[in-house]
Amino acid sequence: MSQNDSDGVRQFTVGEDDDGIRLDRWFKRHLPDTSFTTVAKWARTGQLRLDGKRAQPGDRIESGQSIRVPPAEAAAPMIMSVKKPERRALTDDQIEFAQSLVIYRDEYAIVLNKPAGLATQGGTKMTEHVDGLLDALMFDRTDRPKLVHRLDKDTSGVLLLARTARAAAHFSKAFAGRTARKLYWAIVMGVPEIRDGVIDLPIGKQPGTGGEKMHVDEDGGQRAVTRYRRIERAANRAAWLEMQPLTGRTHQLRVHAAAIGHPIVGDAKYGGKEAFLSGSVSRKLHLHARRLVIELPGGKMLDIKAEPAPHFAETLATIGFDASIGDLPLEEELVDPGAEERKARHKARDARRERRDSHRNRRGSGRVAPKRGKK
Repeated sequence: MSQNDSDGVRQFTVGEDDDGIRLDRWFKRHLPDTSFTTVAKWARTGQLRLDGKRAQPGDRIESGQSIRVPPAEAAAPMIMSVKKPERRALTDDQIEFAQSLVIYRDEYAIVLNKPAGLATQGGTKMTEHVDGLLDALMFDRTDRPKLVHRLDKDTSGVLLLARTARAAAHFSKAFAGRTARKLYWAIVMGVPEIRDGVIDLPIGKQPGTGGEKMHVDEDGGQRAVTRYRRIERAANRAAWLEMQPLTGRTHQLRVHAAAIGHPIVGDAKYGGKEAFLSGSVSRKLHLHARRLVIELPGGKMLDIKAEPAPHFAETLATIGFDASIGDLPLEEELVDPGAEERKARHKARDARRERRDSHRNRRGSGRVAPKRGKK
């Protein structure tokens, strides 16, 4: 809602759909012909006001607040106004598919179980993606939900959407501040020697790949830290890991797994030909965003899990992993799901050693020392 004063100054009231967004973002939505340079100049000279007080482009606005904007002619004219392309209307099948992915919904958030092979956002030659399906997920609201983080196209699992601008700002802050906990399941080649470990290796863009591939870069990379815990192993063939990224670098889990010599099964990009198991195991990427723990704007904690993609679940069964032990406790102290089995093996081994040592002692005690002849 807006109104003009006698001197041409405009007054706008912030609507519910804009609650929580930045002031410069509000201008992009409602006064797109006003350049950021002009908005910054108004703020610098005190002409831009929020509820009567001087405002800055980066200030967060709230529903019901009043925005004072100088006269329209004070804005620098735009050289060209670019019209955004209209979104394609979704088919009934697309709407049904998008809504079938929803595993949680409340007034603040929608959580999807994203299938492997579906991109989060569009790109070159990428026409099918979650961003293009958001119109199907408005439900009782008039605006689309907002993406606040992303998953790689071939990674399945928990994907959080914010239903309001204020919720989006809240969730973005939680991800940036690392207060949100993201836990992934991965099946990797071989078995890491350390059961509960931390990988601290910097990551940067690999030269000559156009930024599409990352690598460990000790000199110019950004710090990247991953905690992993082994859930179960299949002899020395493969291991099922829980992986928690403590930083948010591109392809971090995939790069780190390959860097320690245990690439994720199906990850040809970082593991090459050595990233595939023989037999009937799927050649798809075995990385799944299993669990997200994050605080909602109202203060309630959301702890949500997504069932693994069909190919991941099938591989668990094929290898013989017990799917019921996959969710390790969030506490720092690790409860080892294989501890009892290992304890029994160690006990049996110790018993064998004891019997062997006892047998040797009995044989030794029955021997007669040779007699020495007299000189």
